[in-house]
Amino acid sequence: MVLLPSALLVAFFLTTQVTFSAGLTGCVARNFGHGSVVCECNSTYCDGVGSLTLPPVGQYSTYLTSMAGSRLEPGQGQVQVNSSVTGLRLTIDPHQKYQRIRGFGGAMTDAAAVNILSLSAGAQDQLLRQYFSPEGIGYTVVRVPMASCDFSTRLYTYADSPGDYTLDNFTLAPEDIDMKIPLLQRAQALSPQPLHLLASAWSAPAWMKTNGALVGKGSLKGKPGGKEYKTWAQYYIRFLEEYAKYNLTFWAVTTGNEPSAGQITNYSFQALGFTPEEQRDWVALDLGPALHSSSHPETHVLILDDNRLLLPYWAKVVLSDIQAGRYIHGVAVHWYTDGIVPAEISLGATHHLYPEYYLFGTEACSGWTTPDRGVKLGSWHRAEQYARDILEDLNHYVVGWTDWNLALDPAGGPTWVKNFVDSPLIVDARHDVFYKQPTFYTMAHFSKFLWEGSQGVGVSSSQETRLEYSAFIRPDGSVVLIMLNRSSSVIQFEVWDPTVGYIPSTAPAHSVFTLAWNTH
Repeated sequence: MVLLPSALLVAFFLTTQVTFSAGLTGCVARNFGHGSVVCECNSTYCDGVGSLTLPPVGQYSTYLTSMAGSRLEPGQGQVQVNSSVTGLRLTIDPHQKYQRIRGFGGAMTDAAAVNILSLSAGAQDQLLRQYFSPEGIGYTVVRVPMASCDFSTRLYTYADSPGDYTLDNFTLAPEDIDMKIPLLQRAQALSPQPLHLLASAWSAPAWMKTNGALVGKGSLKGKPGGKEYKTWAQYYIRFLEEYAKYNLTFWAVTTGNEPSAGQITNYSFQALGFTPEEQRDWVALDLGPALHSSSHPETHVLILDDNRLLLPYWAKVVLSDIQAGRYIHGVAVHWYTDGIVPAEISLGATHHLYPEYYLFGTEACSGWTTPDRGVKLGSWHRAEQYARDILEDLNHYVVGWTDWNLALDPAGGPTWVKNFVDSPLIVDARHDVFYKQPTFYTMAHFSKFLWEGSQGVGVSSSQETRLEYSAFIRPDGSVVLIMLNRSSSVIQFEVWDPTVGYIPSTAPAHSVFTLAWNTH
């Protein structure tokens, strides 16, 4: 059947809700019944954030994302000389200074690469621009798995020849050469600044391990300083060297994804078990010296790369050792058990014990729990989960936050172990479109506004409030205040910045809200 243009238009509006925000390239909104909308993009069209320029001193900008359907909707207002609100006041204290931001981003897994490359060339470009171009949301961090993980279509490492202690047969996989590397090069070409690449390994080759398998409970044979541990350190160096041939250099490596998982009997994913003592000694005796004497001595080493409930104990064991500590730059955390242990007794305690080491979020995703599994297109609840966790992390010394898969399919894969989860971008290859989830816009409120080098400053509240918030001064002196209202009520408030004056404002129900203003 051939539809006439008018009939096409009617069919389009029957199946699609369309909203356009003033000042933005409008969102083509679709509602799948999960609380809010997604914005649909194709090879020729995608809503855009654009380049954001703040108005002169005396005015302020606002950006609103809400359950009701706003997506980074811009606004502007006049800073007041006198207070006009009798209720809630948030006071900025620029003299109270905290951590400096390193960046935000996501992971270029095999699954993400498969999905991005399943689109037409035009749609691929649109998707990469959404994350990495100046008109996109400012991602500067990309986590890259070293060989396979649960979001691969098969199990593999780069050195699967048994007994190859000299790594003569080390070779990158087709997944690297044909998919991830070209996409990373394209992302870097779009980005106005160098991307911070972060490498994490899930498992050593099976022949190096106590269980002789990539999955399940198992650790390296022998002990730190022994041949398996030394070979495993050299495996890292070879990875860095091979990627460098493609002009991709890594800001950091972690000591391995979720070392606690490799200590769990019948664990079903790739894993490599380490105790904190083994990790400490491997860094001190093997990984640290190997990196130091390699052609990549500036590469940062991040320990843990696991859930924060292991802190501060894990950090105490590893960082209290002078030999290990001198090779280490930071502590990497995942978000999966954040509801179990308060941020202050994990992140806060670790920072106060070891302030010279930064805290960095390296993995998070929605849809990973059994009762709430997989993709939920338009889920507002998940957008709020992201915002709440990022704000909590930022208020406890974390310097960056990395989402998991950059893109997944509508089922939440591919994943060889069928570990389906959600992603900020969902690719529907059959229709050559991708959907920008509410979580994508949540990420934008941080990644677009908190430039590298932005420094956390104090914010105090005049009364109890359900608003959650964090404030930063950017390198150019402008102030950014990011707020989350998870309540079903509108919250009126004003912001007092002693350097400029009073900003009257409103946080709509169920919204993420960014205020930004110049101070000079």
